[in-house]
Amino acid sequence: MKSDRKIKVFLVDDHPVVREGVRSCLRHYEQVEVVGEAASGHEAIDRAKEFAPDIILMDVTMPGMNGLEATKCLRAICPDSRVLIFTVHEKKEFVREMIQSGARGYIRKNTSPMELVSAIEKLHRGETFFMPDVAQAFFEEYVLSGGRMEETRELSDRETEVLTWIVAGLANKEIADRLTLSVRTVEKHRQKIMQKLGIHKATELVKYAITRGLVSLNN
Repeated sequence: MKSDRKIKVFLVDDHPVVREGVRSCLRHYEQVEVVGEAASGHEAIDRAKEFAPDIILMDVTMPGMNGLEATKCLRAICPDSRVLIFTVHEKKEFVREMIQSGARGYIRKNTSPMELVSAIEKLHRGETFFMPDVAQAFFEEYVLSGGRMEETRELSDRETEVLTWIVAGLANKEIADRLTLSVRTVEKHRQKIMQKLGIHKATELVKYAITRGLVSLNN
């Protein structure tokens, strides 16, 4: 039996024009209702529990706390709410972070209102919603990582320095001289970097660092 209760949607976006546009679009669909909104990750955390939404439509790039950080917090505060990432981001490396944050779906801001409502309905039914190319990116990431989706730990400032010189083609002795370190210390940093990134060959490390934008080539 179909429920007459509307799907409660909570909007989180730092742009008032975007929030107004989404509200205007969703007004035409009787199965959904916008019950509240927030302009930042922190505000979302403060207000979401008050509205007990079914779906949280979450932007990513916002001042202070971004959408993925807010999503992680909301998993504990509103465990029954499902987060649908609503953003312009398209980078493949973003997929891993999005899934690990606890989001149940992803849709771009240039999507049609009908597709947005379809995504909201799917999440409300307990399903997930990822646009085809995003699903493909996830699959590729999962396969290339050997079936591992554990969170990559951040590199320290020193490790990033060492990685920059590795990408530039310097040997351990040359890196040690430039950074006033012992060769042994540089070797330890290199091993730690590979361990954190889950990479075991120098050539793969260089490729990974460049394609993921972890270092700049303008040094």
